[in-house]
Amino acid sequence: MDSIFQRYGGFAVVSRIVGDFYDRVLDSDVLRPFFANSDMRVLIDHQTKFIASMMGGPASYTDEHLKRVHADLGIGSSAFDEAVLILKETLEDHGMDATDVGVVAREVESRRQIIVTEP
Repeated sequence: MDSIFQRYGGFAVVSRIVGDFYDRVLDSDVLRPFFANSDMRVLIDHQTKFIASMMGGPASYTDEHLKRVHADLGIGSSAFDEAVLILKETLEDHGMDATDVGVVAREVESRRQIIVTEP
């Protein structure tokens, strides 16, 4: 059985999705401040690999890595919720069916306790 990653076109498509996702994130008053000092090219590259892994692709991130890179960001539940909502909308707008959007969202959601560090 093909993975979600394979069905939707691999890294080229995921990269476009992630680029669109960050355009939307940077339009969010809630999320924009988290990226004020970020090199967006590097971030998009890393996030493309992360989302690819959430879609069953070849990249992978350990929970320890995710915890380390998010530890000092002070991400709260509302910011995490906003990011997941934007991700779901972006995936849908790029033609991903609802079942696959749900799978990816659940994979991201399962890492909430690692990424969220503030109430």
